[in-house]
Amino acid sequence: QVQLVESGGGLVQPGGSLRLSCAASGSIFRLYTMGWYRQAPGKQRELVAAITVGGTTNYADSVKGRFTISRDNAKNMVYLQMISLKPEDTAVYYCNAFVVAQNYWGPGTQVTVSS
Repeated sequence: QVQLVESGGGLVQPGGSLRLSCAASGSIFRLYTMGWYRQAPGKQRELVAAITVGGTTNYADSVKGRFTISRDNAKNMVYLQMISLKPEDTAVYYCNAFVVAQNYWGPGTQVTVSS
């Protein structure tokens, strides 16, 4: 069983920045593919960014150049650095771990971009 806990969400003005963090349990974190997803009201959950075991990253077109995913295997942490935030980035952001053909999810953290 993998447990994930997100932190770092909040209210930010357009053009601002936030860094989301996700703490993961488990002694084999380095083998997890990690990702960030988001879900806005009335919309489906969508992939924002992912990072593989080898460090390869993948981003949704809507966040390329603005968001950066990273991981620290020594600390069992994954991060999402977000800059130049837009109102359309408003959503609940979920941390995801994929390991041994299983998906695990955190409870989510709210990000609101508004003036």
